[in-house]
Amino acid sequence: MIAGLDLSAEMQMSAATPPMGELKTHNHLLGDRPALDTAWERDGYWFFRGVLDAGAVGRLRQVYIDELERQGVIDPVGEAPTDKSVRYNGVSLAAYPFRMEPIAARAPWRSFVAEPPIRAFFTRLFGEEPFWVPVVEYRATPPQQDPARSRFDGVHQDGPYSPGIPFRICWIPLAEIDSDVGGLALVEGLTERINRHPLADGSNTAIPVDSLPADAWRRTTYQAGDVLLMNLWTPHSGLSNRSDRFRLSMDHRVMGRSEGCPLVGQLLAIDATSVTLVAEGREIILRLDADTYVRNDVGRKLAGDAIGEFYKPGQEVIVAFDGNRATVVRPPH
Repeated sequence: MIAGLDLSAEMQMSAATPPMGELKTHNHLLGDRPALDTAWERDGYWFFRGVLDAGAVGRLRQVYIDELERQGVIDPVGEAPTDKSVRYNGVSLAAYPFRMEPIAARAPWRSFVAEPPIRAFFTRLFGEEPFWVPVVEYRATPPQQDPARSRFDGVHQDGPYSPGIPFRICWIPLAEIDSDVGGLALVEGLTERINRHPLADGSNTAIPVDSLPADAWRRTTYQAGDVLLMNLWTPHSGLSNRSDRFRLSMDHRVMGRSEGCPLVGQLLAIDATSVTLVAEGREIILRLDADTYVRNDVGRKLAGDAIGEFYKPGQEVIVAFDGNRATVVRPPH
């Protein structure tokens, strides 16, 4: 999922929501990596029911609930457990942090993925230790304010925005997400490594809904403990929230440690021709060219002086590379 993706409002407003079929579940394939790989290429995703430890998910969910209480948009629920998103109390959302910057600043994903049962599940899935790319979005999405708007938040693929980082999109619902709450919908079976985004001024724009097969859309009623991993080239979108509750989820990126992990480090310098960072305990210099996807925090490709205007020394950056050339430079949030 691309937070703040630069989309054509007209395209998304006019798109009718196609019927949604049910996601396949892949629990029965755990432990059979060839079968998992076949399903990955065929379906474009893995969906596992009830595999994440309830206690770990509950602790992460409590971070969201605490912040929603602090924002004053829900009535306090304290320590009461919940399997459903908490209800919006109707106060103004004018100052609401839609990208959940207060939660992002705390980086609760780190303690979540370090929990032994979470680490054990992903180690079993990959057959090796997982590498968590620090690209994380915390979603506490309120009910939609404009009922005339399309349900699609913006149909996209992640592959064109992070070339050279073969991560798997990892979407984790933290509470029940039914058809009214919305959640994530994907197009099953479109796994070809094709950029389906129209280009405008060198940047990707939203994929037109009517360019995709209407009968291939899939979603489900998600529950806490489920996890959905998606292929980089699978078109997908969030669906707007038409309930009276907040939609709680976390988007992450994960891969096996042997799968060509990017550099994650502190930026020292960057311009249109090179990037210098400290990563893995050393200083690394990589060249940039016109094909390097140097992107900002909403997915727009930057060039020329705009690179130095957005990136500053000291920032954390994620850099994928091929030899001495950077293929993508991006922020973590």
